Amino acid sequence: MDWELMRTRFRRLITEVIRGGTKRTVFQQWEVALLVDIEGCGAPARRRIGALRQYLRAVERQIDRRQGPPMKFSEFLQQRTTRRPSKE
Repeated sequence: MDWELMRTRFRRLITEVIRGGTKRTVFQQWEVALLVDIEGCGAPARRRIGALRQYLRAVERQIDRRQGPPMKFSEFLQQRTTRRPSKE
């Protein structure tokens, strides 16, 4: 697996989503799965941008450890909520 290529494609994909949408027409299968997952999460746009930036950093660390393919955005959000103590 070409980890650097995956990292580059992932960074480009998430950067495009943060900016408001993708302009290209050709995607890898894992990229399509991530786009569907991101849309399915239904997070408000204001919160989603910050979460996507954190997601980008988390997946880059994952790729650096050679643990691919990239985790789904929904998995990242789930991990994030289970790691934080509730504010009650």
